[in-house]
Amino acid sequence: MNLQKTRILFLITFLSVFSSFGQSVAYKTLLEGLYDDRFPVIQPKQISNLSNYQVLDAREKAEYEVSHLPKAKWVGYETFDLKNVADLDKNQPILVYCTVGARSQEIGKKLQSAGFTRVFNLYGGIIHWVNENQPLVQNEKLTLKVHTYSKSWGVWLNKGEKVYD
Repeated sequence: MNLQKTRILFLITFLSVFSSFGQSVAYKTLLEGLYDDRFPVIQPKQISNLSNYQVLDAREKAEYEVSHLPKAKWVGYETFDLKNVADLDKNQPILVYCTVGARSQEIGKKLQSAGFTRVFNLYGGIIHWVNENQPLVQNEKLTLKVHTYSKSWGVWLNKGEKVYD
């Protein structure tokens, strides 16, 4: 009986480790398929002080209103217009993010084409940011809510409260 309990405990431990490892490998693989390897990304753990960046949210307004990175400016994706970033310093670092990094990469490329010199895509987007225990705000107050774009994208969020339309 003791051996049987040990085997069951080992199996449960193995499956939970494999499952979480598998998901992170799957997420990394997904991101590799989405990202242009010539466009610079930055990991959440590489950001020691978010205030060193001009932070831009490339999601839609409803997503931004659920939560966003502290001090982030909403610029959108479908409605993005360079006029809305005319007040930014083209030589200061810009951190662009969205749900996983695909839309923000496209906005980042537009910024580079417009002469912004230090543009970075947040690796893994807001989902990875939250999974790395980084803060989000709604109306300048901390929140656990994360708009994951859709239920299917929400499977990658391991922390926080999933919100989607």
